[in-house]
Order: sequence, then C-alpha cells, then structure tokens
Amino acid sequence: MEEGKTFPLSHVEEVGNRGAQSSFRTKLKTHLRKWWWLHLVFFVASTLIGVLCLIYVAFPKISQDGVNDSGLEIQSLTLSNPSPNSFHLEQDALLTNHNKYHPRLDAFNASLSVAGSEDKPYAYIELPAVHATETATTHIDQDVQIADMDAFIDYNTQLLTKESVEMVVKGRTKLHGMRFPVTTVDYNKKLRMKGLNGLSGFNVTSFSIKLIPEPDGANMIGTIYIPNPSVLTITMGNVTFNNYVEDDFIGTTTLFDLVLKPGNNTLPMRSTVNQTLVLQKVSGTYKDGMLPVDIVGNSSVYNGQHLEYFEKALQSNRQHVVLNVGAALAAVSGEGMN
Repeated sequence: MEEGKTFPLSHVEEVGNRGAQSSFRTKLKTHLRKWWWLHLVFFVASTLIGVLCLIYVAFPKISQDGVNDSGLEIQSLTLSNPSPNSFHLEQDALLTNHNKYHPRLDAFNASLSVAGSEDKPYAYIELPAVHATETATTHIDQDVQIADMDAFIDYNTQLLTKESVEMVVKGRTKLHGMRFPVTTVDYNKKLRMKGLNGLSGFNVTSFSIKLIPEPDGANMIGTIYIPNPSVLTITMGNVTFNNYVEDDFIGTTTLFDLVLKPGNNTLPMRSTVNQTLVLQKVSGTYKDGMLPVDIVGNSSVYNGQHLEYFEKALQSNRQHVVLNVGAALAAVSGEGMN
C-alpha cells in the first residue's frame, strides 16, 4: 500500500467481508472432510426416524381413521331355525369406503349390542374378510348362540315396537394395506336398522264365525294383515295372541308357522273365542255390531319350544282392531236359513 494513500471505509469493509467468507468456507470444507460421516449418520437416522414414524405412528392412525369413517348398512337379515338359546343368521351387508385407500380386513369375531348397552352384547358373530373398496358386500350364514338373554329380549322388543333401532357392531381385526406392515384396528360401528314400528297397520282383513268349532277348537277363521317395513325375515313358529274387549278376555288367535317377511304379509288366522261373551257385548254396549278388540301377544313356539325373546317382545306390544261381528253373525244366520 502506498504511503499516505487512503481508501474509502466501504471498500475496507467489503475486503474484510470477503476475507471472512473465505475463512468460513475453508473452515466448513475442513469440517466436512473431517466429520462427513457424522453428518451422514445424522441424515440416515433422521430419515429412518421419519419412516418409522410414518409406519408405526401415522399409518396405524390413518388406518383407524379410515375404518372409523367407513359405513355399514344391513341390506337383508334372515333369522331362522330359532331355539330357546340360539338362532340361524343369514345377513347381507354393504360396506362403504370413501377413502382412496382400499385395505383388506381379516375375518374377526364381533359383538352385537343395542346402542347404549355395548357392555351387554346379545350375541357374537364371525364377520368375513373383506377388501374395503369403495363399495363391498359381506355375507354371513352361521348359527349364533345368544350371549345375554335379557339383552336379546331388549333388542327384539325395540325391533318390534320402534320405527328404527340403533345397534353396535364391535370387534378388533388386522388391516393389510399397500406395502406397510399389518396393523391392528378397532371396528366399532353404529348402524340404524328399520324396525317393525309396533306392527303399525296390523288388521284383521276378513273373518267368519263357526257356530260348530272345528277339530282344533277354532270357531273363528280369517286372515290377518301385518306390514313389515324392515329388511328382516323372522321365523317365529306358532304365534298366539290374547284378545280382549274392554279388558275382558274373549279368546285367543293363532298364526301357525309364522314367517314374517319384508313388505306386506297376509296370513291365515285361527281363533278360539268365547262366543257367549261376544254375543253379550254385541247385544249390550255394541249394538251396531262393531266390536273393538285389543290384541296382545302371548306365546311363540317353534319345534315345541317356547321362544322367550319373542314372547316378551310380543307381550309388550298391543294392537287395536274393530271387528264387524254383526255382519259375521248375519252371514252365519243366512247360512243357517239356507
């Protein structure tokens, strides 16, 4: 540098900065040459931790969320071959999955319960393996043991008397997805099924009076109409109802080999009634011949065995019909004159 020559302060700072930057780069290169392996280990470890978090934390959560968001709809349910402690179940259900992720679920044992009573399952069933595409169907065809009689009575009572019933299907299974490890998920699904709505619309559509009882004791023969708005087909055996007029017991009505199917059911009925008491009612309070009758379930017998879970449900439900007894009696009188 020439003696006495001066430079601007900014030029001095720029030269200083360049020197500092050059020194930093030199130190950085020296550090990397010496400790490159440590940085590599840190990078690999960080990547591994991220992958492990994805596999063992994020993927199970994503899987569980996907199961929680899926839908389940029972499309048909047939209960047949009932016994006091078991029944045969055949069921078709639709599984919906709105996620892009379409895993496979292993078969698993699931509990069935009424919503609000998940701690008291009325039965356990084996749900089949399924590939959870956007829509998938499952089919069940198996014998089922009743696990809790009180819970099953409650289920059937709600099914008979309510417009709909909310039930819970619960279990645990393995989920297989893409190339991730198999993960365990909880299946806890609430679904709402249409019920029989108290047999609303129940009616005696026709009947005739027999002055001389038939061999089985029946002295009133006719047909009963029972609508079934649900997807249920239920085998109930021989179902007997008690008939009342003003709380006075007038006799019983039996539906033999009752199988209640979805839609409209028109069924033959056979009744044994106290004709003397009926004539007293018609001659007294109901001179117009229109007799109001309350019908209450009494028994359900299949293969000679009483089915308590149906009987309790039937006994909780009361139907009311008005019978044109006057017209039926006139028809009997006409037959006698002929």
